[in-house]
Amino acid sequence: MAKLGLDDIVEVLKTAGESTRLRLLALLSRGDLTVTDLTDILGQSQPRISRHLKLLAEAALIERYQEGAWAYFRLTHEGEAVALARLLLERIDAADPVFARDAERLAVLKKARAEKAQAYFSRNASEWDELRRLHVSEADVEAALLKLIGDGPVDAFLDLGTGTGRILQLFEGLYRRGVGVDASRDMLAVARANLDRAGITKASIRHGDIFNLPLERDEFDVVTIHQVLHFLDDPAAAIAEAARMLRPSGRLVIIDLAPHALEHLRDDHAHLRLGFSHQVMGEWLEQAGLAVEQAVDLTPAGGGDDALTVTIWLARDQRSADAAQDAEPLIAIGRRN
Repeated sequence: MAKLGLDDIVEVLKTAGESTRLRLLALLSRGDLTVTDLTDILGQSQPRISRHLKLLAEAALIERYQEGAWAYFRLTHEGEAVALARLLLERIDAADPVFARDAERLAVLKKARAEKAQAYFSRNASEWDELRRLHVSEADVEAALLKLIGDGPVDAFLDLGTGTGRILQLFEGLYRRGVGVDASRDMLAVARANLDRAGITKASIRHGDIFNLPLERDEFDVVTIHQVLHFLDDPAAAIAEAARMLRPSGRLVIIDLAPHALEHLRDDHAHLRLGFSHQVMGEWLEQAGLAVEQAVDLTPAGGGDDALTVTIWLARDQRSADAAQDAEPLIAIGRRN
């Protein structure tokens, strides 16, 4: 942790050293919350809570982002000021009556989120289950993903079209900071509930357009796009935007369907693309400044004419080509049965 000067330390302590603001920091350290959430938990007026949030944001201790009509707040991930604040939060006694009551009310709020998310999931589960029966199991896909990406730690991880947040859960032990982006607010509710249930606080969920992400470029070490591109009219543009998020030598992982002839998926499941060939995907990745390092086809065992092959492409940003040459070449197009 970088060092702070006297004035900076005093400013952080002065900002955090007020009871309501310290309670807000403790709550936001457990996940992203709205002003409404915070007023319900603390039992204080919205203007009062908003004023405290403004002071915390000015001190770089929290961040604000917009999701439609809702504004969410979260603990800042980076910076010397928030690092000092985190040290204070680590010393909080969870048994303290005030903090314990806040935690109980937060648990009630998260339970309500989970129930709402489960209701949405239940309404759509039958369609998802029908599609899953056509292709290789998610367990096989996840095992292949874990093998391809490896277990080396990364600083920042981004999952585009995060859906239920499963990828963020799968790689929770890999990243220091995770972000999931989805265009569906219903799915965002599902993802938040799942992260809450898993106790994952180092990942946040954002509403956003995959073609115009609400994030800074060159920010992530690994970006994943899981079963999203076949819903898009312009997959190449989405890949280019994903590549823009990568740091030099960062990796993009795409999981999607290989070419198939199941035309009914267009009407039944809103698929705009009937899979992607290695050649087409390779061209799009090259245009985005990436080079394919591995591509693996996963085919269901004993699959019939309607069986769908899932392909995983692993590509790397080429802006650090000299460093990449030191690594052993990994290019391999394989098929697993």
